[in-house]
Amino acid sequence: MGSEAEMTPKTEPSALEERYSRQALFAPIGPEGQKRIRQSKVAVVGCGAIGASACILLTRAGVGNLRIIDRDYVEASNLQRQLLFDEEDARQSLPKAEAAARKIAAINSEVVVEAYVKDLTPQTAHLLEEVNLILDCTDNFETRYLINDFAVKSGIPWIYAAAVGSYAVTMNVLPGETACLACIFAEPPRGTFATCETAGILNGAANLVASLQVTEALKLIVGAHESLRRSLLSFDLWSNERSEISTATPLGNCSVCVERRFDYLEGKSRPQITLCGRNSVQIHERERPVDFSEMSSRLSPHGQVRYNEMVLKFWREAYEMTLFRDGRAIIKGTTDPTVARSLYAKFVGT
Repeated sequence: MGSEAEMTPKTEPSALEERYSRQALFAPIGPEGQKRIRQSKVAVVGCGAIGASACILLTRAGVGNLRIIDRDYVEASNLQRQLLFDEEDARQSLPKAEAAARKIAAINSEVVVEAYVKDLTPQTAHLLEEVNLILDCTDNFETRYLINDFAVKSGIPWIYAAAVGSYAVTMNVLPGETACLACIFAEPPRGTFATCETAGILNGAANLVASLQVTEALKLIVGAHESLRRSLLSFDLWSNERSEISTATPLGNCSVCVERRFDYLEGKSRPQITLCGRNSVQIHERERPVDFSEMSSRLSPHGQVRYNEMVLKFWREAYEMTLFRDGRAIIKGTTDPTVARSLYAKFVGT
């Protein structure tokens, strides 16, 4: 019978090593790749169906720093596909970035989470600075073009992903190497694509494209550039159709990655204000903080009001206003910006 010294392992694996042991056993990642993952800093723009799943996967993979940027709040219609959120989040109308940060802390306390309840605009694009990688999980092309401008100008890789109905699409953008978003879509494809408002969304499509997006992200982080996909990949889970378009090289006359014109980043393009599938308009009329207690007293005679430390909700007739601390509002019940601005000016002011 051996001695106690012989029976005791010379080195006990740390809790951290044990946590990621199965991932580190995957040869293309290995222990060195796991270290790179832990040292990485990733920005996720949009924390809806794709973004929530991407955050879960990145968190469980052990990404060191996760920066979440989202302008929206949780509501009941999100729960069918947005895996980070629950009924209590929807009941409280919690901002998605804040709710996601709380859930991530419970999943993996080692991950440093930065949550920004912000709309990504030319004025807030600095939130994308000092990251290794950007994941686009947004629902509109205007924000994607802004990400593309910033990433190409800064030399930061980013990954585009979108889903509607049972259809999804994703593409890696490696500045100076592959085509950028503007190479593929020189102009926003207005009116030619279905939206989640007209076609709905299958939760499997959003989750599958998030898995593909995060897998490409891990390849980038660990330095497996030879394994990166250099194509625009699209697929339909319901019809089992799949297609790819090569993005291996930039388009020779691209206004962004060749001519270096950054119209969206420089604020020369019109901002997107209607929200996908929401019968809602976003308003940015006020640029100063809102005192929710004072605002509640002002609004109470005109309708129902409820607020917490993060958002104020105001209901009047057919409209619902969600007001954030920075003065930004989402007005539900219309897609007409004129109507939304009129309601905002009447009840919130400028």
